[in-house]
Amino acid sequence: MPSAQEGVIVRHAVREDVPTILQLIQELADYEKESAAVLATHESLSNTIAFAPSGLVSPSNTTQSTGDAISASRPARCLLLFTPSGEAAGMALYFYNYSTWRAKPGIYLEDLFVKEKLRGKGYGWRLLGELAKEVVAMDGGRLEWSVLTWNTPSIQFYEKIGAKAMTDWQTMRVDGEALVGLAKNAPS
Repeated sequence: MPSAQEGVIVRHAVREDVPTILQLIQELADYEKESAAVLATHESLSNTIAFAPSGLVSPSNTTQSTGDAISASRPARCLLLFTPSGEAAGMALYFYNYSTWRAKPGIYLEDLFVKEKLRGKGYGWRLLGELAKEVVAMDGGRLEWSVLTWNTPSIQFYEKIGAKAMTDWQTMRVDGEALVGLAKNAPS
């Protein structure tokens, strides 16, 4: 692993990080050539991420945040990585999952992103390593994620750190009108 880690800070996001998270999400969408697909807003992220306790207080609230518990309405957590100079370099947005065959919890990494100009410094490796530590600490079964088939640099990076492609599995998704239709028309 590259050794540009001295002074790097990795921490769970707090509410005050929402603008940074939104910026990183937009940069990820730009990278994936899906700029217009981002529907996330400051408000929607604020309402759906389980944030870590915040040390910041505002004039209207002099009590420190205690953080948010994972729940159906706040299913996600976000790790942020900051360079030694304090620049937000990347994020790992994730949620917990479960393996029925192993009867163990795990983590599903929804999005891993490191700013293009800051790649090659071991930041992605560091974020994945922090998630792996969390899975190991909870005696979890696995850390998993999806990657676009055209994203060869990422696939090569993931294979380098020990990930293996699950070629026997096909991702399935129901969203938009199809999701509404399924919910409405499913047998009861």
